[in-house]
Parts: sequence; C-alpha cells; structure tokens
Amino acid sequence: MSSHRQDLQYMSIVNDILNNKEFIKIRGIEHHGISRYDHSLKVSYYSYKIAKALHLDYEQTAIGGLLHDFFLSPENRTQKDRLKSVFTHPKAAVEMAKSQFELTRKEEDMIRSHMFPINLSVPKYAESWIISMVDKCVATNEFGVKFRFRLKYAYNLFLLCALSIMKF
Repeated sequence: MSSHRQDLQYMSIVNDILNNKEFIKIRGIEHHGISRYDHSLKVSYYSYKIAKALHLDYEQTAIGGLLHDFFLSPENRTQKDRLKSVFTHPKAAVEMAKSQFELTRKEEDMIRSHMFPINLSVPKYAESWIISMVDKCVATNEFGVKFRFRLKYAYNLFLLCALSIMKF
C-alpha cells in the first residue's frame, strides 16, 4: 500500500506519528500476518479516504486509525495473553497514544471503541464507526492472506458499500 505516500495531505496529517520513535517500534510486532505498523497504516488510510468522501473529520480519522493498535506487547506472548489482548488492547492503545500525543475526545473514542462489539465500548462518532468497520475488513483480508486464502469477497463487498455511499 504505497498510495498513501503520494497523498500529501494525508502524509502531512500523520507524519509526526509515523516518525515517532515509540510508534516505529510497532513495525516489529506481528499482527494478522503482517506488522502492526502496516495494519494500522491501512486502517488509517482507508478510514481517512472514507471520512473525507463523506465530509467527516478526516484528519482526526487518520490519526485515530493510525493509533488504534498503538500498544507494545512482549514477543513471546502465550495464546492466553493474545486472547486477553483482544479485549484489553484498546485501553492500552489509548494510554500509549496519550503518553506520546495530545488526543481529542473523538480520537480517544476511535481508539477505545474500534473493537466494538467485542469490547462493548460503543462508538460515539461516525468516524469511530468507520474505523471499527474498516479495521474488521482489513483484518479479515490480512487473516485470509495469512492462512493462504483470500477473503476478498468480504473486503470487496465493504468497498462496494463504501463506494455506493460516497456516490462515485
């Protein structure tokens, strides 16, 4: 996904985060078969594009999407730790993001609620819903690639729905 680099407006919004020494550490953490950094970048960029097309707050969406999985975890986590993290990582990501950046309430909500309905934190903003849905679509595709089959139909269905909403 290199198209985000050509989007100068997007890059100006997220550049400080992408160059943050703590954020860069998530490049080395596996997440859905790719790095947590690459996963977060996909969620951020696709969410940004949808929010922009819907005339929503695309700047905060880009930031919230990028920080939604910003937490560090030990390399040799047990399966039990990984399962527990499904429920607890949004809170850890909010805390980590707040330690490095000033967040708005909306950005905090985007991070905290991205695992809805699993973590029962209901998104309060349209942008939070976008990040939550995009995260699930991106993760579904990444798991499909990881396990050697593409779940492109679910992913493409989401994109088709998003495009029809945007009236392209």
